[in-house]
Amino acid sequence: MKALVALILLVQLPIHKAVPAAPPAPLGCDDPESEAAAEVAVNYINAHSHHGYKFALNRIEDVRVVPQGPNNDIIFLELDLLETKCPILSPTPLANCTVRSFTEHAVEGDCDVKLQKLDGTLSVLASKCHSHADSTEDIVRVCPDCPVLVSLNNTEVLETVSAALNDYNSKSTGPYLRLLEIGRAKIVYYPAHTVVVEFAVGATNCSAEEAKANVGACQLLPKDQSNFGFCTAAMAKRSAQNLRVDCQLYGHQPGVTYADPGQDTSAGLAPSAAGFTNHNLGLSHSNPVASESSSAEVFRSMLSAKSVTKRAVAEAAQHDKKPRPVGFVPPPPPCPGKIRHFDI
Repeated sequence: MKALVALILLVQLPIHKAVPAAPPAPLGCDDPESEAAAEVAVNYINAHSHHGYKFALNRIEDVRVVPQGPNNDIIFLELDLLETKCPILSPTPLANCTVRSFTEHAVEGDCDVKLQKLDGTLSVLASKCHSHADSTEDIVRVCPDCPVLVSLNNTEVLETVSAALNDYNSKSTGPYLRLLEIGRAKIVYYPAHTVVVEFAVGATNCSAEEAKANVGACQLLPKDQSNFGFCTAAMAKRSAQNLRVDCQLYGHQPGVTYADPGQDTSAGLAPSAAGFTNHNLGLSHSNPVASESSSAEVFRSMLSAKSVTKRAVAEAAQHDKKPRPVGFVPPPPPCPGKIRHFDI
């Protein structure tokens, strides 16, 4: 009898089913974790770029997390970057670099970055970037008198760079400088026709005085002694040409290298085959020690999925017409994130 009563009571007990844990909320573009990943990504991009200028984060466009196991996530970021005024070879910390304004004919970078967060540590597995200057038409529409970027192999640009570096070397008491690359160039037509250039330089194993005797023997310093710098110059095209030059050497920076040999400007510069108006952030890099995961396909499809995602978000917002309670404040959208500098 006791067994029967126990059985009846057992049957009457409520049955509790295991409820699966709710999936974590999607990561927002302005969440601290996204911000931390973006900082690591931007530092990585600048560290692996060897030309032009450093780029700063303008906005996180999208973030996706693909769990791989306990304390192991793959994070995909879409980043909008802006060119700063700091040359890539400059030791100035990125936080102290000024982002170029729209009216200075800014350059934007678009990057897709794949990171791994393992036991709380972030590392970049792969990145793919490209950049482009703002539309000349847009610049002129907003600021009709603002000069715009011109081709780096423009004859006047090459003449100005050559004249500027030769003038600096002829008056210098320090090392003879060779041209590494031209960074930016503009031609101002009012009030006087003036060519404005920016270019990177490297110190050689000759003094400026020694170079006068045999400039061909002057080579860039070896890696363990390298000393890079940057110059700005402006030359007014008047009856008597007015030239202003300012060059700064950064001093030796361990680990900072420049892949291409410097150019001697004493005999002028030959036009380059590429007429770029800016250095394209054509960076594509994969960590050679990183193993591919099932999420690799996600990274390859990120770029093509951008327009589809943005269109879907716009359509969802259009159809979300439900009445809201009085005083209701909708939460901010998870992505894209805030704009740090200006919308382009």
